[in-house]
Amino acid sequence: MPHRLEMKAIGLLFVLFSLSTPVIPQQLLPQVNESVWDSLLKEYVNQQHRVNYAGLKKDAPGRLNDYIYSLGQAGTQPLSPNQKKALLINAYNAFTIQWVVQNYPIPSIWATDAPFTAARHRLGGKMVSLNDTESELRAMGDPRIHAALVCAARSCPPLRREAYVASRLDEQLDDNVRQWLANPALNRFYPSQARAEISPIFEWYRKDFDAYPGGLQGFLRKYAPPHVIQEVGQKNFQISYLTYDWGLNDQANIGENYSRLQFALDWIENWLRSLTN
Repeated sequence: MPHRLEMKAIGLLFVLFSLSTPVIPQQLLPQVNESVWDSLLKEYVNQQHRVNYAGLKKDAPGRLNDYIYSLGQAGTQPLSPNQKKALLINAYNAFTIQWVVQNYPIPSIWATDAPFTAARHRLGGKMVSLNDTESELRAMGDPRIHAALVCAARSCPPLRREAYVASRLDEQLDDNVRQWLANPALNRFYPSQARAEISPIFEWYRKDFDAYPGGLQGFLRKYAPPHVIQEVGQKNFQISYLTYDWGLNDQANIGENYSRLQFALDWIENWLRSLTN
């Protein structure tokens, strides 16, 4: 298996690769009824935030496609910042799930062709990639979005079992960050040692968290479990980063044996394909 330093380098290359894609141009986004997406999340995402891809592919592809079709329509008037943010988060997650469903069964989203860079999704009348959508969200300056975007991997933040809506967006994002940080499979805190082992998402997108009041330390103090913050007191966390598991976040455990070596091979294959496109 690759050395831990090699995996870190691959992760950093992945971020640089994603940042090389252009941000989608300003456009009018549609006003979408999120009830269909909300019902799909409630039906096909379990309490462990895993997706029933087999059931979704068998029983509800039409409902998913109808929702995504609505995302593709051109808007007629500007959305408020919270409307836009909620729409883009829902769109990113729905596009990701649709892409996995179309290719299912697969051990990882990285086993597909250009999962994050291909402009295969229609949003507001234009074709965009997942990276385009993420870049548009990052430009809004809210690092909490990293707790809401789910890229179909086991190490992703928890996939929320409801659609994001503008009227409750701050409450939903705060809750998702807290759930993410409280999950010991994704982030681990050792308050007696003022030490934290956290998701590499915090490293990959460090600039986003540095812009938060107090930087990454301030972000962790705001959202880490209260008992952790109480015990740590005024000390800063000594931070290290966990290894990212790119196995599919599937209820059927299809991705549980997806190795770091296989991820590295799939990533390199996708990178080589990009050079010829």
